Amino acid sequence: MADLSPDLSPRNPDWWRQAVIYQVYPRSFADADGDGLGDLKGIAQRLDHLAALGVDAVWLSPFYPSELADGGYDVIDPRGVDDRLGTLDDFDALVAEAHRLGLKVIVDIVPNHTSHLHPWFQEALRAGPGSAARERYVFRRGRGAHGELPPSDWQSVFGGSAWRRVPDGEWYLHLFAPEQPDLNWDNEEVRADFRTTLRFWSDRGVDGFRVDVAHGLAKDLTEPLRDVGDIGATGEDALPLVPPGSHPYWDRDEVHEIYREWRKIFDAYRPPRMAVAEAWVPGARRALYARPDELGQAFNFEYLEARWDAEELRDVITGSLATARAAGASATWVLSNHDVVRHASRLMLPPGTDPAAWLLADGRAPEVDPAAGLRRARAATLLMLALPGSAYLYQGEELGLPEVADLPVEVLQDPIWEQTGHVRKGRDGCRVPLPWTATGPSYGFGPGAGWLPQPAFFAAYAVEAQAGTEGSTLELYRTALRLRRKLLAGETLTWSADAPPGVLDFVRSEGWRSVTNLGTGPVPLPAGEVLLSSIPLPEGRTLPPDTTVWLA
Repeated sequence: MADLSPDLSPRNPDWWRQAVIYQVYPRSFADADGDGLGDLKGIAQRLDHLAALGVDAVWLSPFYPSELADGGYDVIDPRGVDDRLGTLDDFDALVAEAHRLGLKVIVDIVPNHTSHLHPWFQEALRAGPGSAARERYVFRRGRGAHGELPPSDWQSVFGGSAWRRVPDGEWYLHLFAPEQPDLNWDNEEVRADFRTTLRFWSDRGVDGFRVDVAHGLAKDLTEPLRDVGDIGATGEDALPLVPPGSHPYWDRDEVHEIYREWRKIFDAYRPPRMAVAEAWVPGARRALYARPDELGQAFNFEYLEARWDAEELRDVITGSLATARAAGASATWVLSNHDVVRHASRLMLPPGTDPAAWLLADGRAPEVDPAAGLRRARAATLLMLALPGSAYLYQGEELGLPEVADLPVEVLQDPIWEQTGHVRKGRDGCRVPLPWTATGPSYGFGPGAGWLPQPAFFAAYAVEAQAGTEGSTLELYRTALRLRRKLLAGETLTWSADAPPGVLDFVRSEGWRSVTNLGTGPVPLPAGEVLLSSIPLPEGRTLPPDTTVWLA
């Protein structure tokens, strides 16, 4: 078969369209200085792992100065490096090493809010009501006879009111943690500062940006503020209940003007900087963020949220490809990230199970069989990597790591735990530091213990334990990514008309084929040379349940 490897060189402005991008959560990847937190030097020292894995780019979750009120997404300085994680020189060295290894670098940008310790917000608190400093944020007088009630019923994603009162009586908006005040994107100073930030990192060699809460920047701040209770639901749940683009603070039409400004900056570089939107919106609305004159790509969360069900996944895949095509973008596929239960555990939860309730029960109601979960996760991964578009991997999934669901409550760091009154355990279970070696105080994560405790079973999942081991999950990923580069061509697929019930069967360009059995019993294996299988196949031409195979 001809070599159809995608061109990922600086010559190709569309390198991202079918790239495999690996998300690093910096505080949990590798700790070089022994303080228990992962850092930039640790990442740089382990980039050879990503090059050997076969990914095309590394996406760094926030490494900026932060109080860690929300795992680094409460940013004090968007053009700096947290001194616990390193320096700007360390960042430059990381980018240089990544580029030497042929890896692109994408960084998180957090435009919806800052930390409450950001110099601007501290200035706003000192300056008082009516000041220009407060106009950079969303401050309002409260309701009630003495302003003692929040200005509206808007709710925080993390639970409770989205408003916090300050000593002079005004309230400020925080759609996430109270330590994350929302910026006012009607303010030109805010817009100009973020344009500066985009150029700052692009000038340092960054190849692209992941835009946090991309659908939240524009807000209807006309007085009186609209209560979302009038809509009949709160937060993102209300999106289907209002005319598209008209929710008070999610996915407003005005947000696209901001991204059209950003695209002019991205296109001033060679190659143009890419961007991907984190926008929790319905597919037709998501396409708007992915238009060529805006961010160019948007995360496809329908796929992540789909059940392990052939009919549902086929509908999601078909719809996602159509949505991307309508936007002139490529589709994106993701199974795990820093905000959700790892898919080696999540995909085994019975239909209707709330992952938050499962976490609250320490992963014991119901019990999840790790071996069955890993088998299904491997099948899901090969299915994802066979799809047209770009795939986003989350650190540790190449090791088959399950969720650490039984973290003791006294070690939890996620603000969701406290802010929901101990009703939701939060996201720490997918952020436990990675195991690199089968021994040591933190399984090679660093010289000492990590910031979250690792379970003893991590030893068997360590990179050291899997590298070079035939049949290991790490070697499956390496083989799959190597094959994927050779097989990629075009951005379409053709569904097989004669697939048995419970089977996803499609053909890609150049005639190679992916078949996944999501049913409960074995099915006949179609004709063709087996290129790769998620598990060793039994004798005879059969495909067991929870198995994916690639055929030539």
